[in-house]
Amino acid sequence: MNCRNLLLCLPLLGFAAVLFGQTPTRDEVVARLRPYAGQSVAGVDTSTMKGKVMCGYQGWFTAPGDGSQRGWTHYSHRGRFEPGACSIDLWPDVSELDDDERFATSFRHADGSVAHVFSSHHRKTVLRHFRWMQEYGIDGAFIQRFAVETRHPLNLNHCNTVLMHCREGANLAGRAYAVMYDLSGLQAGQIEHVMNDWKSLVDGMQVGRDDAYLHEGGKPVVAVWGIGFNDGRRYTLDECERLIRFLKDDARYGGCTVMLGVPTGWRTLDRDAVADPRLHDVILQADIVSPWTVGRYNSPRSVARHADLVWKADIQWCERNKMLYLPVVFPGFSWHNLQSDAPLDQIPRQKGQFLWSQYVHAKQAGATMIYQAMFDEMDEGTAIFKCTNSPPVGASPFLTYEGLPSDHYLWLTGQGGRLLRGEIEPTEQPPERPR
Repeated sequence: MNCRNLLLCLPLLGFAAVLFGQTPTRDEVVARLRPYAGQSVAGVDTSTMKGKVMCGYQGWFTAPGDGSQRGWTHYSHRGRFEPGACSIDLWPDVSELDDDERFATSFRHADGSVAHVFSSHHRKTVLRHFRWMQEYGIDGAFIQRFAVETRHPLNLNHCNTVLMHCREGANLAGRAYAVMYDLSGLQAGQIEHVMNDWKSLVDGMQVGRDDAYLHEGGKPVVAVWGIGFNDGRRYTLDECERLIRFLKDDARYGGCTVMLGVPTGWRTLDRDAVADPRLHDVILQADIVSPWTVGRYNSPRSVARHADLVWKADIQWCERNKMLYLPVVFPGFSWHNLQSDAPLDQIPRQKGQFLWSQYVHAKQAGATMIYQAMFDEMDEGTAIFKCTNSPPVGASPFLTYEGLPSDHYLWLTGQGGRLLRGEIEPTEQPPERPR
């Protein structure tokens, strides 16, 4: 969800709208929203975030012929998805997918066979992802909703389609889901657009009312990511506060528990955070704080240091101010194919040791809930879903799971949830997987 790669792709998304012909109007897209009328399976307790591991779900990968009319989004680099030009550092394992879920590429495996990928626009694939969460004991997902993408009807249609698929998948698999707005790329004066989008979800989908929607304190959870970063964002803290108050207090569209995605340095107003005490005033209007830590440490030793110096103090601050705290963990990091000057395997996974150390230290620091970055993020190499150890060969290099089974990080994340809830004891080494 780091979103830097999203911003690189925005001009191409507008181009795709023209390239693939006539697009629906915004009113037509909104009119397709429907309340959930399907089955709901009993599963995780969606009344609270406590004891939960929730994944970030990008849902932004599309392919020609998938019905989205967006072409290769978040696969391509500068409009090209071919050997030597792509944006992903991991290759998805599509071996379990049916033929209609696989999309052929110009990449080839070592044996000369065609390499295929998936599309997040495909209902069957999204439902399959939520079944994986169920199978491995992962509680659910925050569905990323990039505010800038919802401004164009074609991209809004994709966002709405993915959200409705995730809602169905969560209900059918007994998982939890919630909406997470990412403000990256918004300009000053555009917060109103986010409010209007939320209104459309409440009116059209009745979002927050189905059994699978995540609640805390008796209210549906809505996350807003990207508040207080010092990376030149144009929207203001005052606008962010206005959005929070709307989600909490509006007579028709409010009544929500609001979670904020903030910088690592939010409490001390340094590092990646704006040096403005006003940030604390804005954060105090919300209910849950979730600092973004992807790339902020790179080894088990630095994880331990971060937990001692940052997580513990963050949790104490939240306890004093009667707020909840949601730390972020990630399995590793790599975005070489997106940023060619970045090294491949920039933060190694160490066969799960790096991720496991974060679960252990977060638990020991006092965390009661965890955000797992990310379920399906192949662009930045943080994906935990099934990725192959036999990616295509040729001009573009790809990471593997170091010979571990393609479902290993799904399994390890499930074990992290058990550790969080006290069902297993913390250990220095990751638990040994039964054969």
